[in-house]
Amino acid sequence: MVGPDEPLWSDSDRAWALALLAVEDDTCRGCGQPLSTATAPEAEDAWVAEIIRCHACTAAGQRTAQFQQAGGDPNGAHVHVHHQGG
Repeated sequence: MVGPDEPLWSDSDRAWALALLAVEDDTCRGCGQPLSTATAPEAEDAWVAEIIRCHACTAAGQRTAQFQQAGGDPNGAHVHVHHQGG
């Protein structure tokens, strides 16, 4: 518990938080790779992409399409995906 005259964050807490911000700032929002590496001119042909399918996202997309085709308004809709077991 933090006392009335104690800081909420220790020096170590602040250092970790700043390090996380630096990593997040250097991360591409599209692919998740470090921007400092992925945007370097010499890295232009250094990347290989593969197609994978997230079956949970597939189920969510299919359910959303069904909802819209049935006249459902997708604005503000959220899809909850859960595993059926197995």
